[in-house]
Amino acid sequence: MKSMEEMIQAAQKAAETIQKQMEDAQGRLDAIEVEGAAGGGLVTIKASAKGRVIGVAIDDSLLVPADKGILEDLVAAAFNDARAKADAAAAEEMQKVQMAAGIPPGFKLPF
Repeated sequence: MKSMEEMIQAAQKAAETIQKQMEDAQGRLDAIEVEGAAGGGLVTIKASAKGRVIGVAIDDSLLVPADKGILEDLVAAAFNDARAKADAAAAEEMQKVQMAAGIPPGFKLPF
C-alpha cells in the first residue's frame, strides 16, 4: 500500500505531465491551418488554429472601387468564418490531449 506522500507525489507528477501535454498541444495549434470563406469563395482567409491570420485572397472580380464596402464586409465575414473554424480545431486538439490523459470531457483544467 502506498503512503500518502507517495500518492501526492504521483498526483503531482501526473499534473505536471498533463500540463506539459497541454503546453505541447497549444504549440501545435499554430501549425494547424483552417480556411474561412465568404461570398461563395470570392474572399478567403487562411488562419492558424490559434487565430493568426496567414493570408487573405480576394477574387479580382471584387476589385471595383464602388464595391469597397462590400469587399470590406466580405473580408470581415471570411475572417469570422476562419476564426470559428480555428476555435473548433483548437477545441478538438485540446480534447485529444484531455482524452489521452484520461480527463473526462467537459472537465475544465486550471491551466
